[in-house]
Amino acid sequence: MKHWFITGTSSGLGLIMTRKLLERGDRVVAGARRTEALADLVEQHGDRLKLARFDITDTAALRHAAKAAFDDLGRIDVVVSNAGYGLFGAGEEVSDAQIERQIATNLVGSIQLIRAVLPRLRAQGGGRILQVSSEGGQIAYPNFSVYHATKWGIEGFVEAIAQETAPFGIDFVIVEPGPTKTGFGAGLDHAAQLDIYDATPAGDVRRAIVSGAFAIKGDAERTVDAMIAAADAERAVSRLTLGSSAFANIETALTKRLDVLRAHRDISYSADGQ
Repeated sequence: MKHWFITGTSSGLGLIMTRKLLERGDRVVAGARRTEALADLVEQHGDRLKLARFDITDTAALRHAAKAAFDDLGRIDVVVSNAGYGLFGAGEEVSDAQIERQIATNLVGSIQLIRAVLPRLRAQGGGRILQVSSEGGQIAYPNFSVYHATKWGIEGFVEAIAQETAPFGIDFVIVEPGPTKTGFGAGLDHAAQLDIYDATPAGDVRRAIVSGAFAIKGDAERTVDAMIAAADAERAVSRLTLGSSAFANIETALTKRLDVLRAHRDISYSADGQ
């Protein structure tokens, strides 16, 4: 039996993961702003499910919830940083308040969750953290600029902190799902549209999403199965890309970046001192 602390459990991947883990007999502390969404699971699984109501942007409440999770379960084997949402709009369209909320939720909230659990993971001799990112942590679509900033940002944070904490037996998995059939699209925060962007790539992406032409191949149940398998694996993988479109898009983006890097090798070396 494993012990889990998961954020963002009121819907989507977090809710599916919580259900699957309880069904196999594990214990879960499920964090969410709307814990009533898990009422049925509490009724079915009793004290193997503990609910923690907090907003990921409230650092004090987050730290309290993390402490209570370890105190309740005694040990937590896997922490899943899953809370987040998407902000949809061209960079010029989004408001200051929308930018601040997106960064506070997806980036700062994820950073503070990791910081909150590290002392207890160190004290118990290790553990694993799954940080849910997205293919959007390696590639970029028009109209998701601030969302991408948070995902690229958290991936950089995790890459660094994973090196810092490896000596303590703590490892990290960055999970990068592609477009998946969850409630992500319905939960998008939309910016006020500017007509000037209608005939640009931003407008093309907006129309594709509204019309349903934007391909969503990922299956949420299978995505969660792969995440649980990664958490259970004896050795952690540093990144887990999920979905054929995510794999293809990331492979294309990385190849293009390597091509650009290698084309400027001589210029890069020329910047060294004598």
